[in-house]
Amino acid sequence: MNPQKVLLYYGFTPIADPVAIQLWQKNLCEALNLKGRILISPTGINGTVGGDIDDLRKYVKYTKKYPGFKKIGFKWSQGTGNEFPKLYVAVKKELVAFDNPDEIKVDEKGVVGGGQHLRPEQVHELVKERGDDVVFFDGRNQFEAKIGKFKNAIVPDVDTSRDFVREIESGKYDHLKEKPVVTYCTGGIRCEILSVVMKNRGFKEVYQIDGGIVKYGEKFADDGLWEGSLYTFDSRMAIDFSTKTKVIGECEICQAPSKIFRNCRTKTCHELILLCDSCNDLPASSKCTHDPSKVRDSEMVG
Repeated sequence: MNPQKVLLYYGFTPIADPVAIQLWQKNLCEALNLKGRILISPTGINGTVGGDIDDLRKYVKYTKKYPGFKKIGFKWSQGTGNEFPKLYVAVKKELVAFDNPDEIKVDEKGVVGGGQHLRPEQVHELVKERGDDVVFFDGRNQFEAKIGKFKNAIVPDVDTSRDFVREIESGKYDHLKEKPVVTYCTGGIRCEILSVVMKNRGFKEVYQIDGGIVKYGEKFADDGLWEGSLYTFDSRMAIDFSTKTKVIGECEICQAPSKIFRNCRTKTCHELILLCDSCNDLPASSKCTHDPSKVRDSEMVG
């Protein structure tokens, strides 16, 4: 059997008929035995699919035949073949649920007026040139940042992407408006939108890492500015970039080091929380160990 891989990708481009693209993508994935989640909107496409490497290569080839998708950067990672239980292809108002569909404008080149894209090595050049003035700003939710983030990064008080506009408008980050701000997220798509949100609200110098944490990790692994594991929205739960990945997460019961999310040890709750092996073996409790009002983004994002 050929190796199993996972593809993460997105592309912003005007789509006149999202339903037609939905049907095409669904038929294509079914013909190639691929599973995963693909979202389509009037502003583009966002997907994570897994399967046989040869089938995925065909998927990339056929997907790029659509004029607006020619420049999509597909990010590859190791898979098992069991990352996704089924295929889900849907049309949405937004590729990422910021609950603000009019925030961004797109053309054939992508998002209009977003942050400047930096390749991983350019991120290091910026830090070398500007030093401590450079601010890393997490474009994910707090849940993901528990097991991995850029060193000294700001992790906003958000549980879903819907919280970002409120968070940015709160005023708590106004002191950063004159500083170089590097936004980052898993594959880059959330920062495409977040960087526009920030620039539209007075942030003067906003960057985004081209290809997100995935591409940065491929370039520098654990020898750069990233520390910890990368949370993934599939059955893998997390990936490491090397054999020396630092564990920065803490068990939510005993605070022992942990990077593994497991079901809450409460009979009536099945939210994922960080648990070490010892606490995971404890009998189920009748009392929650976490705040059940805190929920993660339900949509697949990058």
